[in-house]
Amino acid sequence: MIHAFTFDGTNIVLDVNSNAVHVVDEPAFNIIKEYAGATGGELVEKYAPVYGPDVVREILREVDELKNKGLLFSGDPLPGGYRPPEEGVVKALCLHLAHDCNLRCRYCFAGQGDFGGDRGLMSLEVGRAAIDFLMQTSGGRRHVEVDFFGGEPLLNRPVLFDLVQYGRFRAREAGKEIKFTLTTNALLLDREMQRFIGENDLAVVLSIDGRPGVHDRMRPFPSGEGSYRRVMERIKQFVHSPYCGEYYIRGTFTRYNLDFSEDVRHLAEAGFEHISVEPVVAGADTGYALRDEDVPVLLEEYEKLTRYLLGRHRQGRPVDFFHFNIDLEDGPCLPKRLTGCSAGLEYLAVTPGGDLYPCHQFVGRQDFRMGNVFEGLNSNPACFFREAHIYNKNACGQCWAKFHCSGGCHANALAFNGNLLEPYRLGCLLARKRLECALYLKVCTQK
Repeated sequence: MIHAFTFDGTNIVLDVNSNAVHVVDEPAFNIIKEYAGATGGELVEKYAPVYGPDVVREILREVDELKNKGLLFSGDPLPGGYRPPEEGVVKALCLHLAHDCNLRCRYCFAGQGDFGGDRGLMSLEVGRAAIDFLMQTSGGRRHVEVDFFGGEPLLNRPVLFDLVQYGRFRAREAGKEIKFTLTTNALLLDREMQRFIGENDLAVVLSIDGRPGVHDRMRPFPSGEGSYRRVMERIKQFVHSPYCGEYYIRGTFTRYNLDFSEDVRHLAEAGFEHISVEPVVAGADTGYALRDEDVPVLLEEYEKLTRYLLGRHRQGRPVDFFHFNIDLEDGPCLPKRLTGCSAGLEYLAVTPGGDLYPCHQFVGRQDFRMGNVFEGLNSNPACFFREAHIYNKNACGQCWAKFHCSGGCHANALAFNGNLLEPYRLGCLLARKRLECALYLKVCTQK
Protein backbone atom coordinates (compact mmCIF):
# COMPACT_ATOMS: atom_id res chain seq x y z
CA MET A 1 0.00 0.00 0.00
CA ILE A 2 1.17 3.50 -0.81
CA HIS A 3 -0.11 7.01 -0.27
CA ALA A 4 0.81 9.58 -2.93
CA PHE A 5 0.03 13.27 -2.49
CA THR A 6 1.23 16.71 -3.55
CA PHE A 7 1.80 19.60 -1.17
CA ASP A 8 2.77 22.98 -2.63
CA GLY A 9 4.29 21.37 -5.71
CA THR A 10 6.22 18.66 -3.84
CA ASN A 11 5.22 15.11 -4.84
CA ILE A 12 5.52 12.70 -1.92
CA VAL A 13 4.98 8.94 -1.83
CA LEU A 14 4.71 7.09 1.50
CA ASP A 15 5.16 3.35 1.44
CA VAL A 16 2.76 2.47 4.23
CA ASN A 17 4.16 -0.85 5.42
CA SER A 18 7.87 0.00 5.29
CA ASN A 19 7.45 3.67 6.34
CA ALA A 20 9.76 4.72 3.50
CA VAL A 21 9.16 8.19 2.03
CA HIS A 22 10.04 9.14 -1.53
CA VAL A 23 10.06 12.63 -3.10
CA VAL A 24 9.58 12.23 -6.85
CA ASP A 25 9.12 14.23 -10.01
CA GLU A 26 5.86 14.38 -11.97
CA PRO A 27 6.49 11.41 -14.32
CA ALA A 28 7.45 9.08 -11.47
CA PHE A 29 4.56 10.34 -9.35
CA ASN A 30 1.96 9.55 -12.00
CA ILE A 31 3.44 6.17 -12.88
CA ILE A 32 3.78 5.06 -9.25
CA LYS A 33 0.14 5.92 -8.59
CA GLU A 34 -0.93 3.51 -11.35
CA TYR A 35 1.82 0.90 -10.94
CA ALA A 36 -0.15 -1.58 -8.85
CA GLY A 37 -3.15 -1.62 -11.17
CA ALA A 38 -1.46 -1.86 -14.56
CA THR A 39 1.24 -3.83 -16.37
CA GLY A 40 4.53 -2.31 -17.38
CA GLY A 41 3.52 -2.48 -21.02
CA GLU A 42 0.29 -0.63 -20.34
CA LEU A 43 2.17 2.11 -18.48
CA VAL A 44 4.70 2.47 -21.29
CA GLU A 45 1.91 2.70 -23.85
CA LYS A 46 0.05 5.33 -21.81
CA TYR A 47 2.94 7.56 -20.73
CA ALA A 48 5.54 7.17 -23.50
CA PRO A 49 3.79 9.80 -25.66
CA VAL A 50 3.93 12.20 -22.69
CA TYR A 51 7.37 11.61 -21.15
CA GLY A 52 9.15 9.48 -23.75
CA PRO A 53 9.62 5.67 -23.69
CA ASP A 54 13.13 5.76 -22.21
CA VAL A 55 12.00 7.88 -19.25
CA VAL A 56 9.04 5.61 -18.54
CA ARG A 57 11.13 2.43 -18.73
CA GLU A 58 13.78 3.92 -16.42
CA ILE A 59 11.10 4.86 -13.88
CA LEU A 60 9.65 1.34 -14.02
CA ARG A 61 13.13 -0.15 -13.44
CA GLU A 62 13.63 2.10 -10.40
CA VAL A 63 10.19 1.24 -9.02
CA ASP A 64 10.89 -2.48 -9.46
CA GLU A 65 14.21 -2.08 -7.65
CA LEU A 66 12.58 -0.23 -4.72
CA LYS A 67 9.88 -2.87 -4.56
CA ASN A 68 12.47 -5.67 -4.43
CA LYS A 69 14.20 -3.82 -1.57
CA GLY A 70 10.93 -3.57 0.36
CA LEU A 71 10.81 0.21 0.10
CA LEU A 72 7.81 0.54 -2.22
CA PHE A 73 4.65 -1.56 -2.43
CA SER A 74 6.01 -3.58 0.49
CA GLY A 75 4.03 -6.35 2.12
CA ASP A 76 2.08 -6.31 5.36
CA PRO A 77 4.56 -6.55 8.28
CA LEU A 78 2.16 -8.99 10.00
CA PRO A 79 0.44 -10.94 7.21
CA GLY A 80 -1.02 -13.40 9.70
CA GLY A 81 -2.57 -10.65 11.82
CA TYR A 82 -1.59 -9.49 15.29
CA ARG A 83 -1.93 -11.46 18.50
CA PRO A 84 -1.32 -9.17 21.50
CA PRO A 85 0.45 -10.66 24.52
CA GLU A 86 -1.89 -12.08 27.14
CA GLU A 87 0.02 -10.49 29.97
CA GLY A 88 1.68 -7.11 29.95
CA VAL A 89 3.31 -4.68 32.30
CA VAL A 90 2.15 -1.27 33.49
CA LYS A 91 4.68 1.35 32.46
CA ALA A 92 2.86 4.61 33.29
CA LEU A 93 0.25 6.00 35.68
CA CYS A 94 -1.80 9.17 35.45
CA LEU A 95 -2.28 10.27 39.07
CA HIS A 96 -5.34 12.49 39.58
CA LEU A 97 -3.97 14.57 42.43
CA ALA A 98 -7.07 16.77 42.40
CA HIS A 99 -10.64 16.28 41.30
CA ASP A 100 -11.06 20.00 41.64
CA CYS A 101 -9.97 23.03 39.65
CA ASN A 102 -9.54 26.80 39.98
CA LEU A 103 -10.88 27.32 36.43
CA ARG A 104 -14.20 26.39 34.84
CA CYS A 105 -13.19 25.49 31.29
CA ARG A 106 -16.30 25.15 29.16
CA TYR A 107 -15.07 22.16 27.11
CA CYS A 108 -13.61 20.23 30.06
CA PHE A 109 -14.23 16.49 29.69
CA ALA A 110 -13.63 16.22 33.44
CA GLY A 111 -16.82 18.06 34.39
CA GLN A 112 -14.74 21.19 35.15
CA GLY A 113 -12.53 19.26 37.51
CA ASP A 114 -14.74 16.86 39.45
CA PHE A 115 -15.15 14.10 36.82
CA GLY A 116 -18.85 13.93 37.59
CA GLY A 117 -18.34 13.11 41.25
CA ASP A 118 -17.33 14.79 44.48
CA ARG A 119 -14.51 17.31 44.44
CA GLY A 120 -11.51 16.14 46.39
CA LEU A 121 -7.74 15.70 46.62
CA MET A 122 -5.62 12.56 46.54
CA SER A 123 -4.24 11.62 49.94
CA LEU A 124 -0.58 10.84 50.52
CA GLU A 125 -1.54 7.26 51.40
CA VAL A 126 -3.25 6.72 48.03
CA GLY A 127 -0.43 8.41 46.13
CA ARG A 128 2.26 6.27 47.73
CA ALA A 129 0.18 3.13 47.16
CA ALA A 130 -0.07 4.09 43.48
CA ILE A 131 3.74 4.42 43.24
CA ASP A 132 4.11 1.03 44.94
CA PHE A 133 1.57 -0.45 42.50
CA LEU A 134 3.58 0.89 39.56
CA MET A 135 6.81 -0.60 40.87
CA GLN A 136 5.13 -3.99 41.35
CA THR A 137 3.28 -4.15 38.03
CA SER A 138 6.02 -2.75 35.78
CA GLY A 139 7.86 -6.07 35.98
CA GLY A 140 11.36 -5.95 34.53
CA ARG A 141 10.76 -2.68 32.72
CA ARG A 142 13.47 -0.19 33.68
CA HIS A 143 11.78 3.08 32.66
CA VAL A 144 8.44 4.05 34.22
CA GLU A 145 6.41 7.25 34.15
CA VAL A 146 4.01 9.17 36.37
CA ASP A 147 1.81 12.00 35.11
CA PHE A 148 0.37 14.41 37.68
CA PHE A 149 -3.08 15.38 36.49
CA GLY A 150 -6.40 16.86 37.56
CA GLY A 151 -8.50 18.99 37.70
CA GLU A 152 -5.61 21.17 38.70
CA PRO A 153 -2.91 19.06 40.39
CA LEU A 154 -1.18 22.06 41.99
CA LEU A 155 -4.15 22.40 44.32
CA ASN A 156 -2.53 19.41 46.03
CA ARG A 157 1.03 20.68 46.16
CA PRO A 158 2.24 18.98 49.39
CA VAL A 159 1.27 15.54 48.10
CA LEU A 160 2.93 16.23 44.76
CA PHE A 161 6.16 17.24 46.53
CA ASP A 162 6.15 14.08 48.60
CA LEU A 163 5.32 11.73 45.72
CA VAL A 164 8.21 12.97 43.60
CA GLN A 165 10.65 12.18 46.40
CA TYR A 166 8.93 8.90 47.26
CA GLY A 167 8.82 7.86 43.61
CA ARG A 168 12.52 8.47 43.14
CA PHE A 169 13.29 6.51 46.32
CA ARG A 170 11.16 3.54 45.28
CA ALA A 171 12.57 3.60 41.75
CA ARG A 172 16.13 3.45 43.06
CA GLU A 173 15.16 0.54 45.30
CA ALA A 174 13.70 -1.32 42.32
CA GLY A 175 16.56 -0.49 39.97
CA LYS A 176 14.32 1.65 37.77
CA GLU A 177 14.29 5.18 36.40
CA ILE A 178 11.15 7.23 36.86
CA LYS A 179 10.00 10.24 34.84
CA PHE A 180 7.43 12.74 36.11
CA THR A 181 5.18 15.00 34.03
CA LEU A 182 2.92 17.74 35.39
CA THR A 183 -0.13 19.10 33.52
CA THR A 184 -1.21 22.47 34.89
CA ASN A 185 -3.15 25.61 34.00
CA ALA A 186 -0.14 27.53 35.43
CA LEU A 187 -2.12 29.77 37.80
CA LEU A 188 -0.35 28.28 40.84
CA LEU A 189 3.03 28.06 39.13
CA ASP A 190 4.80 30.44 41.52
CA ARG A 191 8.55 30.71 42.12
CA GLU A 192 8.59 27.92 44.70
CA MET A 193 6.86 25.56 42.30
CA GLN A 194 9.09 26.58 39.41
CA ARG A 195 12.17 25.90 41.50
CA PHE A 196 10.86 22.49 42.53
CA ILE A 197 10.17 21.59 38.89
CA GLY A 198 13.67 22.58 37.85
CA GLU A 199 15.43 20.87 40.73
CA ASN A 200 13.49 17.64 40.18
CA ASP A 201 13.56 17.63 36.39
CA LEU A 202 9.80 17.46 35.85
CA ALA A 203 8.41 17.72 32.33
CA VAL A 204 5.52 20.20 32.21
CA VAL A 205 2.41 20.59 30.06
CA LEU A 206 1.08 24.17 30.30
CA SER A 207 -2.52 24.86 29.27
CA ILE A 208 -3.33 27.99 27.26
CA ASP A 209 -5.50 28.16 24.15
CA GLY A 210 -3.87 30.96 22.17
CA ARG A 211 -5.15 34.50 21.54
CA PRO A 212 -6.68 36.34 24.53
CA GLY A 213 -10.27 36.28 23.27
CA VAL A 214 -10.07 32.61 22.31
CA HIS A 215 -8.61 31.58 25.66
CA ASP A 216 -10.94 33.70 27.82
CA ARG A 217 -14.06 32.46 26.05
CA MET A 218 -13.38 28.84 26.99
CA ARG A 219 -11.15 29.02 30.10
CA PRO A 220 -12.70 31.45 32.61
CA PHE A 221 -12.44 31.62 36.39
CA PRO A 222 -15.48 30.45 38.40
CA SER A 223 -16.53 34.12 38.50
CA GLY A 224 -16.68 34.16 34.69
CA GLU A 225 -13.66 36.46 34.39
CA GLY A 226 -11.14 35.54 31.71
CA SER A 227 -7.87 33.93 32.83
CA TYR A 228 -5.61 34.70 29.84
CA ARG A 229 -3.61 37.55 31.35
CA ARG A 230 -2.66 35.73 34.55
CA VAL A 231 -2.02 32.41 32.79
CA MET A 232 0.20 33.99 30.14
CA GLU A 233 2.20 35.88 32.77
CA ARG A 234 2.88 32.69 34.73
CA ILE A 235 3.79 30.64 31.65
CA LYS A 236 6.14 33.26 30.25
CA GLN A 237 7.82 33.67 33.62
CA PHE A 238 8.37 29.92 33.90
CA VAL A 239 9.40 29.13 30.32
CA HIS A 240 11.99 31.91 30.36
CA SER A 241 13.27 30.99 33.82
CA PRO A 242 16.32 28.82 34.57
CA TYR A 243 13.96 26.16 36.00
CA CYS A 244 12.23 25.26 32.74
CA GLY A 245 13.38 22.10 31.00
CA GLU A 246 11.11 19.85 28.97
CA TYR A 247 7.75 21.52 28.32
CA TYR A 248 4.80 21.78 25.96
CA ILE A 249 2.28 24.55 25.60
CA ARG A 250 -1.05 22.72 25.25
CA GLY A 251 -4.12 24.40 23.74
CA THR A 252 -7.51 23.31 22.44
CA PHE A 253 -9.32 24.73 19.44
CA THR A 254 -13.09 24.62 18.99
CA ARG A 255 -15.68 25.70 16.46
CA TYR A 256 -15.28 29.21 17.86
CA ASN A 257 -11.73 29.45 16.49
CA LEU A 258 -11.55 27.40 13.33
CA ASP A 259 -8.66 29.69 12.36
CA PHE A 260 -6.54 27.93 14.99
CA SER A 261 -3.33 28.42 13.02
CA GLU A 262 -3.48 32.01 14.27
CA ASP A 263 -3.46 30.71 17.86
CA VAL A 264 -0.36 28.63 17.16
CA ARG A 265 1.20 31.72 15.60
CA HIS A 266 0.26 33.79 18.67
CA LEU A 267 1.93 31.28 21.00
CA ALA A 268 5.02 30.98 18.81
CA GLU A 269 5.44 34.75 18.60
CA ALA A 270 5.14 34.87 22.40
CA GLY A 271 8.42 32.95 22.47
CA PHE A 272 7.23 29.36 22.99
CA GLU A 273 9.06 26.70 21.00
CA HIS A 274 7.11 23.54 21.92
CA ILE A 275 3.41 23.82 21.12
CA SER A 276 0.40 21.53 20.84
CA VAL A 277 -2.99 22.95 19.85
CA GLU A 278 -5.49 20.13 19.45
CA PRO A 279 -9.09 19.76 18.26
CA VAL A 280 -11.82 19.72 20.89
CA VAL A 281 -13.78 16.49 21.22
CA ALA A 282 -17.34 17.22 22.26
CA GLY A 283 -20.90 16.14 21.65
CA ALA A 284 -22.96 17.66 18.87
CA ASP A 285 -25.26 19.30 21.44
CA THR A 286 -22.54 21.81 22.32
CA GLY A 287 -22.07 25.00 20.32
CA TYR A 288 -18.30 24.62 20.28
CA ALA A 289 -18.13 21.06 18.89
CA LEU A 290 -16.47 20.57 15.52
CA ARG A 291 -18.80 19.49 12.71
CA ASP A 292 -18.39 17.68 9.41
CA GLU A 293 -18.98 20.90 7.49
CA ASP A 294 -15.96 22.42 9.28
CA VAL A 295 -13.53 19.87 7.86
CA PRO A 296 -12.53 21.77 4.68
CA VAL A 297 -11.67 24.85 6.76
CA LEU A 298 -9.71 22.77 9.26
CA LEU A 299 -7.70 21.03 6.55
CA GLU A 300 -6.83 24.39 5.06
CA GLU A 301 -5.78 25.67 8.48
CA TYR A 302 -3.35 22.78 8.87
CA GLU A 303 -1.85 23.72 5.51
CA LYS A 304 -1.54 27.37 6.61
CA LEU A 305 0.13 26.23 9.80
CA THR A 306 2.54 24.03 7.86
CA ARG A 307 3.65 26.94 5.68
CA TYR A 308 4.09 29.15 8.74
CA LEU A 309 6.22 26.56 10.54
CA LEU A 310 8.31 25.92 7.44
CA GLY A 311 8.89 29.66 7.11
CA ARG A 312 10.07 29.89 10.71
CA HIS A 313 12.40 26.94 10.19
CA ARG A 314 13.98 28.64 7.20
CA GLN A 315 14.40 31.80 9.28
CA GLY A 316 16.27 29.83 11.95
CA ARG A 317 13.33 30.10 14.40
CA PRO A 318 11.93 26.55 14.41
CA VAL A 319 8.87 25.60 16.42
CA ASP A 320 8.19 22.05 17.55
CA PHE A 321 4.47 21.43 16.86
CA PHE A 322 3.40 18.23 18.59
CA HIS A 323 1.02 16.88 15.95
CA PHE A 324 3.59 17.35 13.19
CA ASN A 325 6.28 15.35 14.97
CA ILE A 326 7.21 12.25 13.00
CA ASP A 327 10.20 9.95 13.29
CA LEU A 328 10.48 7.74 10.21
CA GLU A 329 13.70 6.02 11.23
CA ASP A 330 13.57 5.49 15.00
CA GLY A 331 9.88 5.93 15.80
CA PRO A 332 7.71 3.68 17.97
CA CYS A 333 8.14 -0.08 17.70
CA LEU A 334 5.56 -2.05 15.72
CA PRO A 335 3.38 -3.15 18.70
CA LYS A 336 3.18 0.49 19.82
CA ARG A 337 2.15 1.54 16.31
CA LEU A 338 -0.63 -1.06 16.38
CA THR A 339 -2.15 -0.10 19.72
CA GLY A 340 -1.34 3.60 20.16
CA CYS A 341 -1.40 5.04 23.66
CA SER A 342 -1.68 1.64 25.43
CA ALA A 343 -4.59 2.87 27.57
CA GLY A 344 -6.01 0.07 29.69
CA LEU A 345 -2.88 -2.01 29.26
CA GLU A 346 0.44 -0.29 29.94
CA TYR A 347 -1.12 3.05 30.94
CA LEU A 348 -3.70 3.55 33.71
CA ALA A 349 -5.32 6.47 35.51
CA VAL A 350 -5.65 6.62 39.30
CA THR A 351 -8.44 8.59 40.99
CA PRO A 352 -8.03 10.42 44.32
CA GLY A 353 -9.61 7.38 45.98
CA GLY A 354 -7.18 4.98 44.32
CA ASP A 355 -9.49 3.48 41.69
CA LEU A 356 -7.88 2.41 38.42
CA TYR A 357 -9.26 3.27 34.97
CA PRO A 358 -7.90 2.78 31.42
CA CYS A 359 -7.07 6.49 31.08
CA HIS A 360 -8.17 9.89 32.38
CA GLN A 361 -11.04 10.09 29.88
CA PHE A 362 -12.66 6.92 31.28
CA VAL A 363 -12.54 8.04 34.90
CA GLY A 364 -15.95 7.90 36.57
CA ARG A 365 -17.35 5.22 34.22
CA GLN A 366 -17.88 2.33 36.60
CA ASP A 367 -18.08 -0.22 33.80
CA PHE A 368 -14.44 0.63 33.05
CA ARG A 369 -13.16 0.52 36.61
CA MET A 370 -10.17 -1.84 36.57
CA GLY A 371 -9.45 -2.21 40.26
CA ASN A 372 -7.76 -0.19 42.96
CA VAL A 373 -4.16 0.51 43.92
CA PHE A 374 -4.72 -1.26 47.25
CA GLU A 375 -6.55 -4.28 45.78
CA GLY A 376 -4.75 -4.72 42.48
CA LEU A 377 -6.08 -5.10 38.95
CA ASN A 378 -9.33 -6.56 37.73
CA SER A 379 -8.33 -7.59 34.23
CA ASN A 380 -11.81 -7.75 32.65
CA PRO A 381 -11.83 -4.31 30.95
CA ALA A 382 -8.24 -4.89 29.83
CA CYS A 383 -9.48 -7.66 27.53
CA PHE A 384 -11.37 -5.09 25.46
CA PHE A 385 -8.33 -2.83 25.14
CA ARG A 386 -6.01 -5.70 24.30
CA GLU A 387 -8.10 -6.38 21.20
CA ALA A 388 -8.42 -2.69 20.22
CA HIS A 389 -5.59 -2.62 17.68
CA ILE A 390 -5.59 -1.67 14.01
CA TYR A 391 -5.82 -5.26 12.73
CA ASN A 392 -9.19 -5.54 14.48
CA LYS A 393 -10.55 -2.19 13.27
CA ASN A 394 -12.26 -2.46 9.89
CA ALA A 395 -11.84 1.24 9.13
CA CYS A 396 -8.07 0.93 9.59
CA GLY A 397 -7.53 -1.95 7.18
CA GLN A 398 -7.19 0.14 4.02
CA CYS A 399 -6.16 3.41 5.71
CA TRP A 400 -2.70 4.61 4.72
CA ALA A 401 -2.18 6.44 8.04
CA LYS A 402 -2.88 3.46 10.29
CA PHE A 403 0.69 2.87 11.47
CA HIS A 404 0.99 6.49 12.60
CA CYS A 405 -2.38 7.23 14.22
CA SER A 406 -2.72 3.64 15.54
CA GLY A 407 -6.48 3.68 15.17
CA GLY A 408 -7.08 6.88 17.09
CA CYS A 409 -8.24 7.54 20.64
CA HIS A 410 -10.14 4.73 22.38
CA ALA A 411 -12.21 7.15 24.45
CA ASN A 412 -13.31 9.07 21.35
CA ALA A 413 -14.27 5.86 19.55
CA LEU A 414 -16.41 4.81 22.47
CA ALA A 415 -17.96 8.26 22.97
CA PHE A 416 -19.00 8.74 19.35
CA ASN A 417 -19.58 5.19 18.14
CA GLY A 418 -20.10 3.13 21.30
CA ASN A 419 -17.39 0.75 20.12
CA LEU A 420 -13.65 0.66 20.80
CA LEU A 421 -13.13 -0.89 17.36
CA GLU A 422 -14.83 1.89 15.37
CA PRO A 423 -12.60 4.98 15.17
CA TYR A 424 -13.92 8.53 15.52
CA ARG A 425 -14.41 9.59 11.89
CA LEU A 426 -13.64 13.30 12.20
CA GLY A 427 -10.52 12.47 14.17
CA CYS A 428 -9.40 10.19 11.33
CA LEU A 429 -9.83 12.94 8.74
CA LEU A 430 -7.74 15.38 10.76
CA ALA A 431 -5.10 12.79 11.61
CA ARG A 432 -4.54 12.00 7.94
CA LYS A 433 -4.12 15.66 7.09
CA ARG A 434 -1.71 16.20 9.97
CA LEU A 435 0.40 13.30 8.75
CA GLU A 436 0.59 14.74 5.24
CA CYS A 437 1.69 18.05 6.71
CA ALA A 438 4.24 16.31 8.91
CA LEU A 439 5.70 14.38 5.97
CA TYR A 440 5.95 17.54 3.87
CA LEU A 441 7.72 19.40 6.69
CA LYS A 442 10.03 16.47 7.20
CA VAL A 443 11.21 16.33 3.61
CA CYS A 444 11.46 20.13 3.31
CA THR A 445 13.47 20.63 6.49
CA GLN A 446 15.90 17.83 5.62
CA LYS A 447 16.96 19.45 2.35
